[in-house]
Amino acid sequence: MKEKYKNRIAIKSNFSSAILVLDNKTVFKGIGLGYRGEATGEVCFNTSLTGYQEIISDPSYAGQIINFTFPHIGNVGTNNEDIESDKIWTRGVIFNSEITNPSNYRSLKHLDKWLKKNKIVGITGLDTRSLTNFIRDKGAPKGTISYNLSGKFNIKKIIKKTNIWPGLNGMDLAKEVSTKRNYNWKGFKTWSKQAGYKKNNKKKYRIIAIDYGIKKNILRYFSNFDCEVVVVPCSESSENLINFKPHGIFLSNGPGDPAATGKYSIPVVKNLIKYGLPVFGICLGHQILALALNAKTKKMKLGHRGANHPVKNLISNKVEITSQNHGFEVLRESLPNNVEITHKSLFDNSIEGIKLKNKPVFSVQYHPESNPGPQDSHYLFNDFIYEIKKYAKKKRY
Repeated sequence: MKEKYKNRIAIKSNFSSAILVLDNKTVFKGIGLGYRGEATGEVCFNTSLTGYQEIISDPSYAGQIINFTFPHIGNVGTNNEDIESDKIWTRGVIFNSEITNPSNYRSLKHLDKWLKKNKIVGITGLDTRSLTNFIRDKGAPKGTISYNLSGKFNIKKIIKKTNIWPGLNGMDLAKEVSTKRNYNWKGFKTWSKQAGYKKNNKKKYRIIAIDYGIKKNILRYFSNFDCEVVVVPCSESSENLINFKPHGIFLSNGPGDPAATGKYSIPVVKNLIKYGLPVFGICLGHQILALALNAKTKKMKLGHRGANHPVKNLISNKVEITSQNHGFEVLRESLPNNVEITHKSLFDNSIEGIKLKNKPVFSVQYHPESNPGPQDSHYLFNDFIYEIKKYAKKKRY
């Protein structure tokens, strides 16, 4: 192990109530926070400066432990409005510094108490920069956080537990986080400082949202456009979806390996495309769409996670700063001739957006709903609604 990756402990006492153990036997010592217990997952890093509650509550982080590169986490507390999912699927969290007392007018609960309530194991007091550099050089490892008040740990047992965990490659997590039944979104629009979440009572268009791990702010954007949204399980058949008489299909974000989820989702998306419906996908939905168009995906070394990722729109020739969270990508060389690349990453030139040349079908790899993150990509919802309006004029249910 290189010197720069050796344990770096940012705590005054020798006592450690928590440790992070990686699959290569590297051990980071620190102070536990949140829920006392053990959590095993893929250790990734997120570079966002704000929005930690939205990040932790994003279902796309199922099976993962998030290392936050920004040192000050928790200073705005937590509230009931910035939660992206009814259940928290993130395995664990890693912070550089101790959580300070909240000092935001919207705060209802201290972050530590919120983590305990949602059974999220955490560790603080370690060098998150060193861990981030390790991930950048070596790729995202498997790891386990163990937190107990005694400070005694069976390192060999934890290493074994870490290595037994199979990892995200080949893992279908969409079925785990997806809704188990159909439901109608309650119609709240995006949040404003003046009105909070205002309800939309208009239902001009019906959108079917296939839930691979959907975030609530995506649903709120559709309410902004006076849409009725029916959220369905990720394994719902295309026949059942057509019976809802939708004007458009949305393929949501979500966790896990798209190829594993694709075993049941690809035939559904292929049938929906044949039917001629407008289709819009983001994140995992983007990858599922690509697979349905006969492309291929692969796991990335690091993935993209943060709210500062530059993406070039190859159609408008403009650059967007985007919010991202994904560990898989669509392979450029696998795309068929009838698929156009619309966006690319300016970090590594990976594909960030595609569209079908002859049908209203498109997707992006990033999160245009911007919770958290910049708002450069809101136009994608406008583009989708534009295609829905055209479809609604032609199609009479």
